[in-house]
Amino acid sequence: MNEANNKERIILGIDPGTAVMGYGLILEKGNKVELISLGVVKMEKIDDHMLKLQRIFEKTVALIDNYKPDCLAIEAPFYGKNIQVMLKLGRAQGMAIAAALSRNIDITEYAPRKIKQSITGNGSATKEQVAAMLQTLLKFKETPEFLDATDGLAVAVCHSFQRIPTSAGKSKKSYSGWETFVKDNSSRVKGTTK
Repeated sequence: MNEANNKERIILGIDPGTAVMGYGLILEKGNKVELISLGVVKMEKIDDHMLKLQRIFEKTVALIDNYKPDCLAIEAPFYGKNIQVMLKLGRAQGMAIAAALSRNIDITEYAPRKIKQSITGNGSATKEQVAAMLQTLLKFKETPEFLDATDGLAVAVCHSFQRIPTSAGKSKKSYSGWETFVKDNSSRVKGTTK
C-alpha cells in the first residue's frame, strides 16, 4: 500500500466574500473524503469595509485554531467588469490568506472554473449543481442556508482531488463525465454502490 494512502489531513476550503464568506472542512483519509463542517460568516450588516476585512481575518484564524487544518484551499477572485467589486473580493481573499499565513498553513488557490470542473465535470456548472454533487459525494442531506457554504466546501474537495494518488504505475485518466468517474473510482466516493 502506498504510504500516502495511510495519511490523514484536514483541508479548509474558503469562498471569500465581503457580504458572506463560505467555508468547508473535510477530512481526507487515504482515498476517502469525509465532511467535518461547513458554514458561512455573514457580514451584510457591517457597513465599514475595514471591519469586514477584520472579521474575515478573525473568523479564518478561529477556524484554523479550532479545526487545525493542514492546508487552506481558496477560490481565486473571478475576473469581472466591476473593478471595485474585484478589489473588494481580492482584499477579502487576502485577509483569509493572511490568516492562514499567520498560522503557517500551506495555501493553494483555485479558479472558480477549475473547482466546478473538479466537482461536477463541468466548468460552467451552477452553484446548485455543485451543491447537489457535494451532497451526493459527502453524504449530507442538509441544504445549507447559503450556497456560499457549499462553494467553500467545493474548494476543499477540489484540493483533495488534486492530490489523491492514482494507483501505482497507472497514469491519470480523463473522464467524460461524473458518472464515468464514479464508475471507475467507486472506492474514492463514499457510499457508492456501483
